[in-house]
Amino acid sequence: MNSAVEVCPTTALGMIEKGALLVDVREADEVAEASFDVPEVMLIPYSEFEERFGEIPVDREVVVACNVGERSLMATYFLMNHGYEKVANMQYGIVRWAEKGFPMRGELKRKTGGCCCGSQSGSSNGAGRCC
Repeated sequence: MNSAVEVCPTTALGMIEKGALLVDVREADEVAEASFDVPEVMLIPYSEFEERFGEIPVDREVVVACNVGERSLMATYFLMNHGYEKVANMQYGIVRWAEKGFPMRGELKRKTGGCCCGSQSGSSNGAGRCC
């Protein structure tokens, strides 16, 4: 399998400004706290990603993002395995996006991974299962 394309937030912002779709895979509580302020963002929580990935246009350039880039990398590989060819992972996620001063709504309080559906403990997503 090919390696995933990974882009920094600066490159991701440029891609978005040129029409790429931003797919945010953070959970609802994370998005409620702080979100990307871009013209078009699709919210598909990682805990629902397997069921909902078909909502993402296969023929469009896509940038996948999360908090620090862990879940979004897994989602990027998932999309690649399902025929998506124009997909890139945003390295360092919204944490680095915020550090760069890029457009946001709200205030980012979580500056750690949350590898399991945003769980700070890294154990489960609240439904008793880890993604």
